[in-house]
Amino acid sequence: MTTWPTPTRADHDRFCQVEGWSRVRDSRGRTGTHHVTYEFGLPDGRNLRTRISHPPDRTGYGSRMWAHILRDQLHVTEVEFWACANGGTAPDRGEPALPAEALPAELVHLLVHRVGICEEEVAAMGKAEAVERLNGYWAAGT
Repeated sequence: MTTWPTPTRADHDRFCQVEGWSRVRDSRGRTGTHHVTYEFGLPDGRNLRTRISHPPDRTGYGSRMWAHILRDQLHVTEVEFWACANGGTAPDRGEPALPAEALPAELVHLLVHRVGICEEEVAAMGKAEAVERLNGYWAAGT
């Protein structure tokens, strides 16, 4: 069993900054007087919100309060929290991975509708091959 240090307000603040949470301002443009409030948009459309009492210093959290913050505000495990706060590794929030070399939509459209290549074959092509096939079509003049 891994034991973690007592979490502090400074750790909580560092986590939010490393992961890229946005600091929230009130309707009058102030950042608040007794809490620092952060917001974070998830890929599924939900918005998370967390509050850190002023000042975000080395004051520790109790175990029940900390469990609530992890579960209900940050939506991370303790392992994910410390990997982010101390190691700079943001938690996996389920964002889809982008393909290494995605084909531009217009290139796909031209290959399918002008050149007449089926979508499955186009999907298997790399960018260089797709451009070469389109250039070959235009060079042949057909």
